[in-house]
Amino acid sequence: MKNIIPIFILLIAFSSIGQSVQKTNGKSFESVSKTKDSPQVFAFQKGEWLKFKMSYSNFLNAGFSTMEVRETTDNQKEAFHILGKGKSTGIVSLFFNVTDDYQTFMYKESMLPYRFIRKIDEGGYTKDEEILFNHEKNEATVKNHKHKTINKHPIGDDIQDLLSSLYYLRNQNLTNLKAGDKIELKMFLDQETTNFKLHFLGKEVVKTKFGKVKALKFKPMVQAGRVFKEQESLTIWISDDENKIPLLIKASLAVGSLRADLDQYKGLAHPFNIIF
Repeated sequence: MKNIIPIFILLIAFSSIGQSVQKTNGKSFESVSKTKDSPQVFAFQKGEWLKFKMSYSNFLNAGFSTMEVRETTDNQKEAFHILGKGKSTGIVSLFFNVTDDYQTFMYKESMLPYRFIRKIDEGGYTKDEEILFNHEKNEATVKNHKHKTINKHPIGDDIQDLLSSLYYLRNQNLTNLKAGDKIELKMFLDQETTNFKLHFLGKEVVKTKFGKVKALKFKPMVQAGRVFKEQESLTIWISDDENKIPLLIKASLAVGSLRADLDQYKGLAHPFNIIF
């Protein structure tokens, strides 16, 4: 069970998507935050707040997740401080109580994380760790506050963490994607670099509580077994606009299914294109 409910944040934070959107069938992506003749433009901004409603097997209220964007500085560099929270509710919390706290700190200029916090309690399975990234040395220092250990690990260039990966991806120009394109992704998690493959399925119109929204549909390749029913059990829709916010996530689990719907939002950096 310990690996099932991390989906509260895993799904919302695109942990299955990871980072480093560099290639798709030989194509390159261009970050929307880096252009030659214009100032930095981000897909998100300080004050953005998203709330997602989780449901299990389409009828049980499983809980809520929120993501919030703040601003900070580190070594006189401007940075984003992003917070991801997850909490089980209702009947689910009676037999599997979850409280998740994920935080990432990433520089605005490079969109690279320099600090990551993961403090979780998922049905008695707990983690309390902090990761400090040194991109000049390609090294990650993992501080395990639960076991009081400190370990250093080599990392590759432009590595992302569990939460920063979503915001890095959101800030990429995805307009040239075509159905069938595959993206290879990687991320530092659990003291190692993990690789993922992501399939772009095309564009769809998704029905949300706010109205119909044009969306980009992705299917990450996940590990079948204890958590997911099949290798392609996870599907994610993000808004096909400048915000690129998650709208809907569906997962077929080994037992039952999990769904996450955008429930509330505020502080978006760009217009939310709702089709009334």
